[in-house]
Amino acid sequence: MNARNPRLGYVLVVVAAVLFGLNGGVSRVAMGSGLSPESFTTLRITGAMIVFVAYAACFRRSALRRPRGTALLLVIALGLVGVTSLQLTYNVAINRLPLGIALLLEYLAPVLVVLWVRFVRKEPVRGRMWLAVGLAVVGLAIVGRVWNGLTFDGLGVVMGLLAAVSFASYFLLAEHNVGFDDPLRVILWAFVVATVAMNLIEPIWTTPALDGDTSMLGRLDGLSANPWLIIGAVVVLGTVVPFFLELVALQHLPATIVTVVAMLEPVLANVIGWAWFRESLTPVQVLGALAVLGGIILAQTSRKIETTLPQP
Repeated sequence: MNARNPRLGYVLVVVAAVLFGLNGGVSRVAMGSGLSPESFTTLRITGAMIVFVAYAACFRRSALRRPRGTALLLVIALGLVGVTSLQLTYNVAINRLPLGIALLLEYLAPVLVVLWVRFVRKEPVRGRMWLAVGLAVVGLAIVGRVWNGLTFDGLGVVMGLLAAVSFASYFLLAEHNVGFDDPLRVILWAFVVATVAMNLIEPIWTTPALDGDTSMLGRLDGLSANPWLIIGAVVVLGTVVPFFLELVALQHLPATIVTVVAMLEPVLANVIGWAWFRESLTPVQVLGALAVLGGIILAQTSRKIETTLPQP
Protein backbone atom coordinates (compact mmCIF):
# COMPACT_ATOMS: atom_id res chain seq x y z
CA MET A 1 0.00 0.00 0.00
CA ASN A 2 1.19 3.50 -0.86
CA ALA A 3 0.90 6.05 1.96
CA ARG A 4 -1.00 9.28 1.45
CA ASN A 5 0.45 12.52 2.77
CA PRO A 6 -2.36 15.13 2.78
CA ARG A 7 -0.06 17.98 3.87
CA LEU A 8 2.20 17.31 0.91
CA GLY A 9 -0.88 17.21 -1.32
CA TYR A 10 -1.96 20.67 -0.16
CA VAL A 11 1.53 22.10 -0.71
CA LEU A 12 1.70 20.65 -4.22
CA VAL A 13 -1.68 21.93 -5.35
CA VAL A 14 -1.05 25.41 -3.86
CA VAL A 15 2.31 25.66 -5.66
CA ALA A 16 0.60 24.51 -8.86
CA ALA A 17 -2.11 27.15 -8.44
CA VAL A 18 0.52 29.87 -7.92
CA LEU A 19 2.37 28.80 -11.07
CA PHE A 20 -0.85 28.64 -13.09
CA GLY A 21 -1.81 32.10 -11.80
CA LEU A 22 1.56 33.56 -12.78
CA ASN A 23 1.29 31.83 -16.12
CA GLY A 24 -1.78 33.88 -16.96
CA GLY A 25 0.32 37.05 -17.01
CA VAL A 26 3.22 35.45 -18.85
CA SER A 27 0.82 34.03 -21.44
CA ARG A 28 -0.48 37.53 -22.16
CA VAL A 29 3.06 38.56 -23.01
CA ALA A 30 3.53 35.51 -25.23
CA MET A 31 0.32 36.13 -27.19
CA GLY A 32 1.23 39.81 -27.41
CA SER A 33 4.15 38.77 -29.62
CA GLY A 34 1.75 37.94 -32.45
CA LEU A 35 0.52 34.43 -31.63
CA SER A 36 -3.13 33.48 -32.03
CA PRO A 37 -4.72 31.60 -29.11
CA GLU A 38 -4.73 28.41 -31.22
CA SER A 39 -1.06 28.70 -32.23
CA PHE A 40 -0.13 29.52 -28.65
CA THR A 41 -2.01 26.47 -27.34
CA THR A 42 -0.31 24.19 -29.89
CA LEU A 43 3.12 25.53 -28.93
CA ARG A 44 2.38 25.20 -25.23
CA ILE A 45 1.09 21.62 -25.39
CA THR A 46 3.68 20.41 -27.91
CA GLY A 47 6.53 22.01 -25.97
CA ALA A 48 5.32 20.47 -22.71
CA MET A 49 5.10 17.04 -24.33
CA ILE A 50 8.71 17.34 -25.55
CA VAL A 51 9.88 18.28 -22.03
CA PHE A 52 7.99 15.36 -20.45
CA VAL A 53 9.44 12.90 -22.98
CA ALA A 54 12.98 14.28 -22.60
CA TYR A 55 12.80 14.08 -18.80
CA ALA A 56 11.46 10.53 -18.89
CA ALA A 57 14.13 9.46 -21.39
CA CYS A 58 16.86 10.77 -19.09
CA PHE A 59 15.54 9.87 -15.65
CA ARG A 60 12.54 7.50 -15.79
CA ARG A 61 12.37 5.44 -18.94
CA SER A 62 9.57 3.30 -17.55
CA ALA A 63 7.25 6.29 -18.11
CA LEU A 64 7.83 5.95 -21.87
CA ARG A 65 6.04 2.59 -21.95
CA ARG A 66 2.68 3.03 -23.65
CA PRO A 67 -0.30 2.32 -21.40
CA ARG A 68 -2.45 -0.61 -22.47
CA GLY A 69 -6.05 -1.68 -22.20
CA THR A 70 -8.28 0.40 -19.95
CA ALA A 71 -5.33 2.55 -18.84
CA LEU A 72 -4.74 3.59 -22.46
CA LEU A 73 -8.39 4.54 -22.94
CA LEU A 74 -8.33 6.62 -19.76
CA VAL A 75 -5.13 8.41 -20.82
CA ILE A 76 -6.63 9.15 -24.25
CA ALA A 77 -9.71 10.60 -22.54
CA LEU A 78 -7.50 12.65 -20.23
CA GLY A 79 -5.52 14.03 -23.17
CA LEU A 80 -8.54 14.83 -25.34
CA VAL A 81 -10.95 16.10 -22.68
CA GLY A 82 -8.80 17.14 -19.74
CA VAL A 83 -6.06 18.89 -21.73
CA THR A 84 -7.08 19.67 -25.34
CA SER A 85 -10.77 20.40 -24.82
CA LEU A 86 -10.09 22.43 -21.68
CA GLN A 87 -7.60 24.69 -23.47
CA LEU A 88 -9.78 25.20 -26.56
CA THR A 89 -13.09 25.81 -24.79
CA TYR A 90 -11.51 28.18 -22.28
CA ASN A 91 -9.83 30.20 -25.04
CA VAL A 92 -13.16 30.62 -26.86
CA ALA A 93 -14.93 31.55 -23.61
CA ILE A 94 -12.46 34.30 -22.65
CA ASN A 95 -12.64 35.71 -26.20
CA ARG A 96 -16.45 35.98 -26.11
CA LEU A 97 -17.19 36.70 -22.44
CA PRO A 98 -15.81 39.04 -19.78
CA LEU A 99 -12.87 37.33 -18.06
CA GLY A 100 -14.62 37.18 -14.69
CA ILE A 101 -17.64 35.36 -16.11
CA ALA A 102 -15.48 32.98 -18.15
CA LEU A 103 -13.47 32.09 -15.03
CA LEU A 104 -16.63 31.66 -12.97
CA LEU A 105 -18.08 29.24 -15.52
CA GLU A 106 -14.83 27.24 -15.74
CA TYR A 107 -14.54 27.04 -11.97
CA LEU A 108 -17.95 25.47 -11.63
CA ALA A 109 -15.80 22.35 -12.02
CA PRO A 110 -15.58 21.72 -8.23
CA VAL A 111 -19.39 21.60 -8.12
CA LEU A 112 -19.41 19.01 -10.91
CA VAL A 113 -16.73 16.95 -9.17
CA VAL A 114 -18.67 16.89 -5.89
CA LEU A 115 -21.89 15.97 -7.74
CA TRP A 116 -20.09 13.15 -9.56
CA VAL A 117 -18.57 11.79 -6.36
CA ARG A 118 -21.88 11.94 -4.49
CA PHE A 119 -24.35 10.69 -7.09
CA VAL A 120 -22.28 8.58 -9.51
CA ARG A 121 -19.64 7.09 -7.23
CA LYS A 122 -22.15 7.02 -4.37
CA GLU A 123 -19.46 8.21 -1.95
CA PRO A 124 -20.49 10.19 1.13
CA VAL A 125 -19.76 13.92 0.99
CA ARG A 126 -20.01 15.94 4.18
CA GLY A 127 -22.41 18.85 4.27
CA ARG A 128 -19.59 21.31 4.80
CA MET A 129 -18.20 20.43 1.33
CA TRP A 130 -21.33 21.88 -0.27
CA LEU A 131 -20.85 24.99 1.85
CA ALA A 132 -17.16 25.11 0.92
CA VAL A 133 -17.86 24.90 -2.81
CA GLY A 134 -20.69 27.43 -2.62
CA LEU A 135 -18.58 29.89 -0.62
CA ALA A 136 -15.67 29.54 -3.05
CA VAL A 137 -17.89 29.99 -6.14
CA VAL A 138 -19.56 33.10 -4.66
CA GLY A 139 -16.15 34.46 -3.71
CA LEU A 140 -14.86 33.87 -7.23
CA ALA A 141 -17.90 35.65 -8.68
CA ILE A 142 -17.08 38.66 -6.48
CA VAL A 143 -13.39 38.59 -7.42
CA GLY A 144 -14.35 38.45 -11.11
CA ARG A 145 -16.97 41.22 -10.65
CA VAL A 146 -19.39 39.32 -12.85
CA TRP A 147 -22.06 42.00 -12.39
CA ASN A 148 -19.95 44.30 -14.60
CA GLY A 149 -20.41 42.08 -17.63
CA LEU A 150 -23.85 40.50 -17.43
CA THR A 151 -24.22 39.94 -21.16
CA PHE A 152 -25.38 36.75 -22.81
CA ASP A 153 -23.28 35.29 -25.58
CA GLY A 154 -24.67 31.85 -26.34
CA LEU A 155 -21.50 30.31 -27.73
CA GLY A 156 -19.36 31.90 -25.02
CA VAL A 157 -21.57 30.51 -22.25
CA VAL A 158 -21.64 27.04 -23.84
CA MET A 159 -17.85 27.05 -24.18
CA GLY A 160 -17.48 28.22 -20.57
CA LEU A 161 -19.68 25.38 -19.35
CA LEU A 162 -17.80 22.88 -21.53
CA ALA A 163 -14.58 24.21 -19.99
CA ALA A 164 -16.03 23.39 -16.56
CA VAL A 165 -16.91 19.87 -17.70
CA SER A 166 -13.43 19.43 -19.20
CA PHE A 167 -11.77 20.76 -16.03
CA ALA A 168 -13.79 18.45 -13.80
CA SER A 169 -13.05 15.53 -16.13
CA TYR A 170 -9.35 16.29 -15.92
CA PHE A 171 -9.31 15.93 -12.14
CA LEU A 172 -11.58 12.88 -12.02
CA LEU A 173 -9.72 11.02 -14.78
CA ALA A 174 -6.35 12.00 -13.34
CA GLU A 175 -7.39 10.91 -9.83
CA HIS A 176 -8.37 7.50 -11.19
CA ASN A 177 -5.20 7.12 -13.28
CA VAL A 178 -2.66 8.08 -10.61
CA GLY A 179 -4.29 5.63 -8.23
CA PHE A 180 -2.60 2.78 -10.10
CA ASP A 181 0.04 4.33 -12.37
CA ASP A 182 3.09 6.59 -12.28
CA PRO A 183 1.93 10.25 -12.48
CA LEU A 184 4.74 11.04 -14.93
CA ARG A 185 3.61 8.26 -17.25
CA VAL A 186 0.00 9.44 -17.03
CA ILE A 187 0.72 13.10 -17.80
CA LEU A 188 3.33 12.27 -20.47
CA TRP A 189 0.96 10.14 -22.53
CA ALA A 190 -1.96 12.52 -21.95
CA PHE A 191 0.16 15.29 -23.48
CA VAL A 192 1.17 13.01 -26.37
CA VAL A 193 -2.53 12.59 -27.16
CA ALA A 194 -3.18 16.33 -26.70
CA THR A 195 -0.23 17.19 -28.96
CA VAL A 196 -1.58 15.04 -31.78
CA ALA A 197 -5.04 16.59 -31.38
CA MET A 198 -3.80 20.20 -31.31
CA ASN A 199 -1.53 19.71 -34.31
CA LEU A 200 -4.51 18.43 -36.27
CA ILE A 201 -6.42 21.58 -35.31
CA GLU A 202 -3.55 24.11 -35.63
CA PRO A 203 -0.32 22.53 -36.95
CA ILE A 204 2.83 23.80 -35.26
CA TRP A 205 4.48 24.49 -38.62
CA THR A 206 1.92 27.24 -39.26
CA THR A 207 3.24 29.20 -36.27
CA PRO A 208 4.19 32.72 -37.41
CA ALA A 209 7.80 33.83 -37.26
CA LEU A 210 8.51 35.60 -33.98
CA ASP A 211 11.16 38.17 -34.87
CA GLY A 212 12.57 40.64 -32.38
CA ASP A 213 11.79 41.12 -28.71
CA THR A 214 8.31 41.54 -27.26
CA SER A 215 7.16 43.99 -24.59
CA MET A 216 6.59 42.67 -21.07
CA LEU A 217 3.45 44.86 -20.93
CA GLY A 218 1.82 46.58 -17.96
CA ARG A 219 4.13 47.97 -15.31
CA LEU A 220 7.01 46.18 -17.08
CA ASP A 221 6.25 47.84 -20.41
CA GLY A 222 9.72 49.39 -20.50
CA LEU A 223 11.28 45.94 -20.56
CA SER A 224 11.35 43.46 -23.43
CA ALA A 225 12.33 39.83 -23.89
CA ASN A 226 12.79 37.27 -26.61
CA PRO A 227 9.34 35.74 -27.26
CA TRP A 228 10.81 32.23 -27.39
CA LEU A 229 12.19 32.74 -23.88
CA ILE A 230 8.69 33.73 -22.73
CA ILE A 231 7.18 30.69 -24.44
CA GLY A 232 9.81 28.51 -22.78
CA ALA A 233 8.75 29.86 -19.38
CA VAL A 234 5.11 29.13 -20.21
CA VAL A 235 5.97 25.58 -21.26
CA VAL A 236 8.15 24.67 -18.27
CA LEU A 237 6.91 26.78 -15.35
CA GLY A 238 3.35 27.36 -16.54
CA THR A 239 2.55 23.91 -17.90
CA VAL A 240 4.96 21.04 -17.18
CA VAL A 241 5.58 21.76 -13.50
CA PRO A 242 2.04 22.69 -12.35
CA PHE A 243 0.29 19.94 -14.34
CA PHE A 244 2.66 17.35 -12.89
CA LEU A 245 2.34 18.74 -9.35
CA GLU A 246 -1.46 18.52 -9.51
CA LEU A 247 -1.29 14.91 -10.63
CA VAL A 248 1.04 14.03 -7.76
CA ALA A 249 -1.27 15.93 -5.38
CA LEU A 250 -4.11 13.64 -6.49
CA GLN A 251 -2.16 10.74 -5.00
CA HIS A 252 -2.53 12.38 -1.60
CA LEU A 253 -5.88 14.21 -1.76
CA PRO A 254 -9.27 13.41 -3.34
CA ALA A 255 -10.32 15.33 -6.45
CA THR A 256 -13.12 17.05 -4.51
CA ILE A 257 -10.56 18.85 -2.36
CA VAL A 258 -7.93 19.44 -5.05
CA THR A 259 -10.43 21.22 -7.31
CA VAL A 260 -11.48 23.59 -4.53
CA VAL A 261 -7.88 24.40 -3.55
CA ALA A 262 -7.13 24.97 -7.25
CA MET A 263 -9.57 27.90 -7.13
CA LEU A 264 -6.65 29.89 -5.76
CA GLU A 265 -5.52 30.22 -9.38
CA PRO A 266 -8.10 32.80 -10.59
CA VAL A 267 -7.74 34.74 -7.33
CA LEU A 268 -3.98 34.95 -7.86
CA ALA A 269 -4.54 35.82 -11.52
CA ASN A 270 -6.57 38.86 -10.43
CA VAL A 271 -3.87 39.91 -7.97
CA ILE A 272 -1.25 39.57 -10.71
CA GLY A 273 -3.50 41.57 -13.04
CA TRP A 274 -3.49 44.36 -10.46
CA ALA A 275 0.23 44.19 -9.66
CA TRP A 276 1.50 43.66 -13.21
CA PHE A 277 -1.12 45.01 -15.62
CA ARG A 278 -2.55 47.88 -13.52
CA GLU A 279 -5.98 46.27 -13.37
CA SER A 280 -8.25 47.40 -10.56
CA LEU A 281 -8.53 45.42 -7.32
CA THR A 282 -11.26 46.78 -5.07
CA PRO A 283 -11.93 46.08 -1.38
CA VAL A 284 -14.99 44.08 -2.46
CA GLN A 285 -12.77 41.86 -4.60
CA VAL A 286 -10.47 41.34 -1.62
CA LEU A 287 -13.50 40.16 0.38
CA GLY A 288 -14.28 37.78 -2.48
CA ALA A 289 -10.75 36.41 -2.32
CA LEU A 290 -11.15 35.85 1.42
CA ALA A 291 -14.39 33.97 0.72
CA VAL A 292 -12.52 31.68 -1.69
CA LEU A 293 -9.88 31.06 0.97
CA GLY A 294 -12.65 30.33 3.48
CA GLY A 295 -14.12 27.77 1.09
CA ILE A 296 -10.72 26.12 0.72
CA ILE A 297 -10.29 25.91 4.49
CA LEU A 298 -13.75 24.35 4.85
CA ALA A 299 -12.94 21.84 2.12
CA GLN A 300 -9.98 20.54 4.12
CA THR A 301 -12.31 18.91 6.64
CA SER A 302 -15.18 18.05 4.30
CA ARG A 303 -14.22 14.55 3.22
CA LYS A 304 -12.41 11.79 5.02
CA ILE A 305 -8.98 11.21 3.47
CA GLU A 306 -7.81 7.62 3.52
CA THR A 307 -4.23 7.20 4.66
CA THR A 308 -3.35 4.67 1.98
CA LEU A 309 -3.87 4.28 -1.73
CA PRO A 310 -5.30 0.98 -2.90
CA GLN A 311 -3.06 -1.30 -4.88
CA PRO A 312 -3.82 -1.60 -8.64
